[in-house]
Amino acid sequence: MQEKNIIDAIKAGDEQAMQKIICRYSRLLWSIVGAVLSQVGTTEDMEECVADVFIDLWEHPQKYDESRGGLKAWLSVIARNKAIDRYRQKTKIQTIPLEETVLAQEMGVEPEMENREGLQEALAELTEEEREILLRRYVYQQKPKEMAVALGLSVKQIENRLYRIKAKMRKQMEQEG
Repeated sequence: MQEKNIIDAIKAGDEQAMQKIICRYSRLLWSIVGAVLSQVGTTEDMEECVADVFIDLWEHPQKYDESRGGLKAWLSVIARNKAIDRYRQKTKIQTIPLEETVLAQEMGVEPEMENREGLQEALAELTEEEREILLRRYVYQQKPKEMAVALGLSVKQIENRLYRIKAKMRKQMEQEG
């Protein structure tokens, strides 16, 4: 059955057509979701993400536009986005306070009391995305490649952002102290 016919059948409420899609793409979507959630997600989290993709297709088949690409690619993008959302949700729940001494050592600053205050002020000046990148790298010890997958960026972008964040914080701390 061609993708157009399958989508038309799903729009008409044909459960067998939906079952064919599930059988055809489940393994692929599991691998995509697993790549993003392998470090923080449980099997249940992965299962929910994959199920949510199929539920979205079942409830809103009109969102699929065949002129923009194939069904496989469309489902893959949705799966990746849902996994990234779940990853962000899981890491926010599990966020622990930023260990100032670890970050201070990484930046080449002695963790004395006056520097701690400057470090806290510099952290307060960062955006949420910048703090997340620092947490992932220096608290969770994620490699740039893992961070790139989780955040949907390239490894080079992650490395550049880390460099700029640390430079921004150093400058901020020098101005304060």
